[in-house]
Amino acid sequence: MAWRQLFLISCLSAVVLLSILREGTAVSVGTRRLAGQEVQEAEKRLKLQADELWREHHEEQRSEFENFVEEQNDEHEERSREAIEQWRQWHNDGLYPSYLYNRHHI
Repeated sequence: MAWRQLFLISCLSAVVLLSILREGTAVSVGTRRLAGQEVQEAEKRLKLQADELWREHHEEQRSEFENFVEEQNDEHEERSREAIEQWRQWHNDGLYPSYLYNRHHI
């Protein structure tokens, strides 16, 4: 009868030990799952931050290029205006208007 009690106690202790281990495994799997989700969320945040930095960089580059093009166009217009003004001064001494500018259109 002693061996029956010993067998029963060992079986009960095995059941208790297995249930504790199962709960511990479930908790560790749950914490791993939560940790995995946290890692994925952190990766998403980093990707979003990198995308935002990339977008800001390209916006800045586009803005700088647009400003450069605008300055180039302004300089070109200024040079053209100066060249036209010089041509008009060269061809018109101020005493007599140029024939081309003094034509009457019929």
